[in-house]
Amino acid sequence: MTVPQTGRKGVLVDLTRCIGCRACQVSCKAWNCNEGEKTAASADFTNPPAIDANTFTTVRFVEHKTEAGAVWNFVKTQCMHCEDPACASACPPAALVKTGSGAVTYDYSRCVGCRYCMMACPFGSIGYEWGKIAPHVRKCSFCADRTAEGRKPACVKTCPTQALTYGDREELLKEAERRIASGNGKYVDHVYGKSEAGGTSWLYISGVPFEKLGFRMNVPKEPLPALTWASLSKVPVAAGGLFVGLAAIAAWRNRGSKEEKR
Repeated sequence: MTVPQTGRKGVLVDLTRCIGCRACQVSCKAWNCNEGEKTAASADFTNPPAIDANTFTTVRFVEHKTEAGAVWNFVKTQCMHCEDPACASACPPAALVKTGSGAVTYDYSRCVGCRYCMMACPFGSIGYEWGKIAPHVRKCSFCADRTAEGRKPACVKTCPTQALTYGDREELLKEAERRIASGNGKYVDHVYGKSEAGGTSWLYISGVPFEKLGFRMNVPKEPLPALTWASLSKVPVAAGGLFVGLAAIAAWRNRGSKEEKR
């Protein structure tokens, strides 16, 4: 489900300003009351190594070679909050919704556990509670509860170098293009998220080509829901019975979750 784009918000990520402090990662954990995870040191220092059900944002440490030697770059990743999200299109019970503010939100009470959203997401931004008996999909909500009150997302609020700028998406696009044009070659001439997957609420500018930073460069420029439904239409009709069964299980599961919260 999508809504008109008027007034949608976004975040501009200027990767030339990111110092890899991971304050955004910590504040995201704190605001969402997500549990800490047992991790191990890795050669590239990225920790946790990827987005999952308890980690909605990560800062990837990417090393690449230059004429002056090896250089570290830092890349914040999270749900991109697509303008026309494939995850919402692929979700049969409409548990995922694109709001007027730009956020793609998730209603666990509607989820049937099919995980079509995870398969549809072109950025790998959705986690799943694999270790739980009654698991849910979990993802960055763009701090929809904070922004509804006129506040910035937690990650934006805590960034010490102003690598993250929150505002109207259209104005952020203009700012991104202004920085590129006036940067005297500081930036590559590409705003990642301007067109990828039909456009996303999170926009990136960088001094290093995005392919060298591990960004997915094979994401189509057109919105993905049409492609999503083309794929799902090939699912056998018999799967409808499975969906009904999953819906019944979800209703029973979510009733139990609500009773636990009383």
